[in-house]
Amino acid sequence: MGKTIETDWRTFIKFWLVPLIIAAVLFFAYKALTGLIIIGISVFLALALKPLVRKVNSFFTKHFGKDKKHQTVSAIFAYLIVVLVFGAIIAIVGPVVVNETAKFVQNFPETFENTFGGWEGINNFGKNLGINDLHAEITSALNSLSNSMLGVLGNNLVASVSGVADIIMKIVLVLVLTLLFLLEGPGMLEAFWKNLAAGDDDKKPIKVAKNVVKRMANVVSTYVSRQVVVAMIDGLASGLIVFILSLFLNVSSSLAIPMGMTTMIFYLIPMFGQFIGGTLVTLILLFSNPIAALIFAIIYIVYAQIENNFIAPKIQGNALNLQPILILSAITIGMYMFGLLGAIIAIPIAGCIKVLIEEYPNIKSARV
Repeated sequence: MGKTIETDWRTFIKFWLVPLIIAAVLFFAYKALTGLIIIGISVFLALALKPLVRKVNSFFTKHFGKDKKHQTVSAIFAYLIVVLVFGAIIAIVGPVVVNETAKFVQNFPETFENTFGGWEGINNFGKNLGINDLHAEITSALNSLSNSMLGVLGNNLVASVSGVADIIMKIVLVLVLTLLFLLEGPGMLEAFWKNLAAGDDDKKPIKVAKNVVKRMANVVSTYVSRQVVVAMIDGLASGLIVFILSLFLNVSSSLAIPMGMTTMIFYLIPMFGQFIGGTLVTLILLFSNPIAALIFAIIYIVYAQIENNFIAPKIQGNALNLQPILILSAITIGMYMFGLLGAIIAIPIAGCIKVLIEEYPNIKSARV
């Protein structure tokens, strides 16, 4: 015998309205995913700049007295310092890479002749492998590869141009939003907490929430600031290695600073950045002097072991206190979700999740 369940309209609306609202929020979040990522990057960069802003503000306070305007001026100064530094690195490293590549292409026939004995030496090597004309095989393969690449480039030229324009627009948005978050973020957050606490007698939930947000912000700023310090040491070491090699081998000493900057920038990528930076410098040195490239690779590998086991742990001081398996897992998930960007922000996000887990008892008690 069937039963009839009676319900009022209010319960019926709640039953259907809540899932519909959740679905609508997820749909709009999916549609606005790129914008949300840009905003997230801007907030992340603003948090990362906090230690530098505090140092600049401390400098102004020490020399010019305490003033509320110093906070704004400090934020602008810190922002300009970082933008100018990265701009200078790109301006210095870019031409060096192009020049070394052009030099390698120009000197390739002579290098090829001296290293492999020219095409005659290549053909003799091929005969030992049972290939009568290795020169013809290599030429045919290169022609096929170049034709394929030209076809791909021709088909995607318009898409590439629009893609570059889109990247530039996103970079500009990130730069503008980062500055705005630096200038207006603290005031907006303070106003948010005041409005949230207004008319509420129980201040404990607000206090717990503020503490959680503060700890999470400190996780991001602490991790990034210490990562930058280690990256600068890494860049100084690699630049010094290149400079010493230039004293004994046929390598230009002008490569020392650009190569140091290269490893410094790539070191900011967790786990794999050090390897990428060292490999790139090795390849660039290979264009100038293969012996120097080999020596650099050996010395840099030895130094990397010292840095990873002694220097980096000492400076970073296990700031996030995350086990290596958690760090690698976080980087893997972040990399497959958002690529290189995900790999960079994965460790701070893992640190923030750790804060939430540690603060869960306080959050739970505040809700009761």
